[in-house]
Amino acid sequence: MTVQYLTPEGMLRPVPYHHVAVGTGTKHVHVSGQIARQADGTPVAPGDLAGQVAQALRNTSIGLAGADASFADVLRLTFYVTRWSPEKIGDFMAGVEAVADEIGLRLPLPPASLIGVDYLFEPDVLVEVEATALLD
Repeated sequence: MTVQYLTPEGMLRPVPYHHVAVGTGTKHVHVSGQIARQADGTPVAPGDLAGQVAQALRNTSIGLAGADASFADVLRLTFYVTRWSPEKIGDFMAGVEAVADEIGLRLPLPPASLIGVDYLFEPDVLVEVEATALLD
């Protein structure tokens, strides 16, 4: 599969993600919302946005690998962050940067959306990550 990331002239810069991804392939992979939990359900990094972002991305990587995919195949990421405010971007990006090399997530990110929500399904969950990938 080939994914080409673009930020065409005339689009907002700098941003920590590309605005456009063009994928060539036939197999779609959708990884549901991943949170900062170990496989047995144990919470990871309670109260720590950076730590939860890193663990949610690790879990997303595991989901991708289960479908023989990786972050190199990802067309789009969606992040849901509880009680979001612009002041949290430093902690958010610290979590991304802390794990990027470990999981093969290139920076800038693929096209991504960060959506602020009041809460997720449990009160200690600060972030959830969804991924869409395309394979040959």
